[in-house]
Amino acid sequence: MKRHILDTLKKWQKNNDRLPLLLRGARQVGKTYIIEYFGESCFESLLTINFEYQIEYRDCFNSLNPQDIINNIQAISRQKIIPGKTLLFLDEIQECPQAIQSLRYFKEQMPQLHVIGAGSLLEFILNDADFRMPVGRVQYIYIKPLSFLEYLGASGNDNIIENFNNINSIN
Repeated sequence: MKRHILDTLKKWQKNNDRLPLLLRGARQVGKTYIIEYFGESCFESLLTINFEYQIEYRDCFNSLNPQDIINNIQAISRQKIIPGKTLLFLDEIQECPQAIQSLRYFKEQMPQLHVIGAGSLLEFILNDADFRMPVGRVQYIYIKPLSFLEYLGASGNDNIIENFNNINSIN
């Protein structure tokens, strides 16, 4: 399914000055779907960690040192993480607040690694008064539910999209 946010993610990927990314949005709008699609289609490898289901990964973030974190993840997953070639996707990241805090250190110490976090209940932890957010070292992108044009495309109504675009180009 084609989502407009995919273009934004591709620009983020190519930006040499990119920050680790937190994808925010309401529940059930396709955060996991679009990030996994992006990872599989735009990177040599994708490593998805779901902190809700794979609780063994939470301990990898006891240290905030990115190299220690990567070494621990590789030991558990038995998958090599190669900066510039691997997308590290931290799903349900709100279940591991240390992972959110570690994002600033990925920017500072391992900026060549592409890291994206997302979670269905992320907003709750970000709004918690006791949580220290890594301000200035993390980029946020909001994903919304399907737009009308995205819905038309997903439902196979490309002819309606074409007619809509033709009408808009006349005005």
